Amino acid sequence: MNYAINEIEEAVLQTTREFAQKKIKPIRAEMDEKEQFSKQLWQEYCKSGLFGLWLPEFYGGLGGGITCLAMAFEELSRACAGLALTPGTSALGAIPMFLAATAQQRERWCPDLASGKKLWAFALTEPEAGSDATALKTTAIRDGDYYVVNGTKHFISTGKEADFYTVAVNTNPSRGARGISLLVIEKGTPGFSFGKKEVKMGIRSNPTYELIFENVRVPKENLLGSEGRGLLYVQETLDYSRPGVAAQAIGIAQGALDTTIPYLRTRKQFGQPLITFQALGHKVAELSAKIEAGRSLVYTLTHQMDKEFIPAVQNALANQTTVHDELKKLKGARWTKYSAQAKLFCSNVAMEVADECVTLCGGIAYMRDFPLEKYMRDAKITQIYEGTVHIQKNEILTALIKEYAAKGEE
Repeated sequence: MNYAINEIEEAVLQTTREFAQKKIKPIRAEMDEKEQFSKQLWQEYCKSGLFGLWLPEFYGGLGGGITCLAMAFEELSRACAGLALTPGTSALGAIPMFLAATAQQRERWCPDLASGKKLWAFALTEPEAGSDATALKTTAIRDGDYYVVNGTKHFISTGKEADFYTVAVNTNPSRGARGISLLVIEKGTPGFSFGKKEVKMGIRSNPTYELIFENVRVPKENLLGSEGRGLLYVQETLDYSRPGVAAQAIGIAQGALDTTIPYLRTRKQFGQPLITFQALGHKVAELSAKIEAGRSLVYTLTHQMDKEFIPAVQNALANQTTVHDELKKLKGARWTKYSAQAKLFCSNVAMEVADECVTLCGGIAYMRDFPLEKYMRDAKITQIYEGTVHIQKNEILTALIKEYAAKGEE
């Protein structure tokens, strides 16, 4: 089924599919084995225009919104989830900036973001603040025209390859969650260094690092929005970014099935192709149906999001306001429940499909030179980052309780 409903989305699908086949598949095994970030691929991404899919044409983007970003992420992850993260994590790091930035801040940062000249990363997680984002201990104390930042972030995707980091800090520790703010910190700022590079199960070609801040002086002009509103921007960011993870999960699942079906068609046992055994064929059918259900969930959601996101962006440009403020004018409710449902369902599908495909293909699927084991390793992270499956369930349940309380139903 084709969920692309306009010419822009059709073009994005075609472009990213071709890009994945020509640029990603030939190097995915090597980059995974070496655990290396591919600077050459980064340059190819820049040439392709994929960094600016979701950004308005005013800054050099395509104006495709959340749907185009999700579609591209699915198609790239279908080839390799790790290499797909180069534009994916840059978008994640930049979404909170784009939502909360003033017109002047957008003009300062968005053109290089859209071109891919500068990469972004999102720095939220800390050693003691994972699922509980309110427990972060990185502080940013105002000192004249600067904030002095101290603390550590870990498990930060794209690591030292990024140029700008949207960093969650505590500007008023006494206020708890209401003291959290967001700062944009540039690589190379004195006192900002990198610690441990993580050795990971999956997505190995995207580097994950520890960030260390020691008396880092950040200009006050790099504050996003106002002090104490950082957690609000983080939550809003996750509403828009989690469908991207769901799309990535569907891409991983589809890639695993794409590898499995041809193998089952040609591999013979007891004188017949494996796929003709009803038990195996029925399992393939079930997996295919679940992938399609997840895809339908993702793009139904993102198309609804774009009905508000794209006009809000256009209004922010016209009115010289923030995208966040324009979104508030256009809608009353957040997308939290639906984003969580998409991420929960699709990440579980990715893990199930990858696991079942390894079982279906047998011993060959356990070997490094056959791509299935990589899909299985990569699938697991979709159940973890941007909120674990348990956090998604909490988000969904909280929303449901509020909905039924509002209806006055027991």
